[in-house]
Amino acid sequence: MRRLVHVLDVELAPAAPHASLVDARRLEAADPAAFGVLVKYMQAREKSFGVSVQRQALVRPEGVAGAVVGGFYTLLTGAYPSKVFTDPASALGWLGQPEGRAAPLVSKLNDLVAEATGQSPLLRELHQVMKSKLPDIHLTEVAREMGMSERTLQRRLKEARTSFQAELNAVQVRMAQALLLETDMKLTAIAVEVGCASLQHFSSLFRKLVGDSPSSWRERQQGKTSAPDEDPSDEAPPNEGPSDEAPSDDT
Repeated sequence: MRRLVHVLDVELAPAAPHASLVDARRLEAADPAAFGVLVKYMQAREKSFGVSVQRQALVRPEGVAGAVVGGFYTLLTGAYPSKVFTDPASALGWLGQPEGRAAPLVSKLNDLVAEATGQSPLLRELHQVMKSKLPDIHLTEVAREMGMSERTLQRRLKEARTSFQAELNAVQVRMAQALLLETDMKLTAIAVEVGCASLQHFSSLFRKLVGDSPSSWRERQQGKTSAPDEDPSDEAPPNEGPSDEAPSDDT
């Protein structure tokens, strides 16, 4: 993150005065330490940015990460006008770009992200729709929102060597990771939030894709040393009974 923020120096003088678009729609989680690095960087250069940046639009993601990103500007003094949006076309409109020019700019931005990440526009759009519809996701509704039939969506996913279920599972786990990292929600609540039928199903899916149980992953990410949260996939030590925190007590 310390290396990444210095890429933002491209906006500093001697750059000509300009409008700035920050597209954070693809951010899936906001790590507190990384967020602190960004705030510290901006606070030290805010006046310098005010010389070259005339106004800045920030496009935030959905959910908890979006709330964190949306609150970013409250930590700055406001050296230039800024506003938070959920849609890039609206953000570009506020920056003075007409609709006819905004659409090609968004398309170009999406192409650059796809090239950098290796993720196809189809999967990127699919993931965005899926995240907005969790926990209740149906193939018919997702395909309709993407402007295609179920058969067409399934065919295009097959061409991409994946499936609707595989991409849904990937989205469920990424959303779960964000909730594990950013909240104190119990595992059962997170399982429900991401659309898993049971805590057992959620733990098995998480372990399959991440290689670790949700409770162990949360502790490693947060640096905790307390006892693990309940997880039915964690085996009890020999000669010991089941955990006191049964899944039914975690609602």
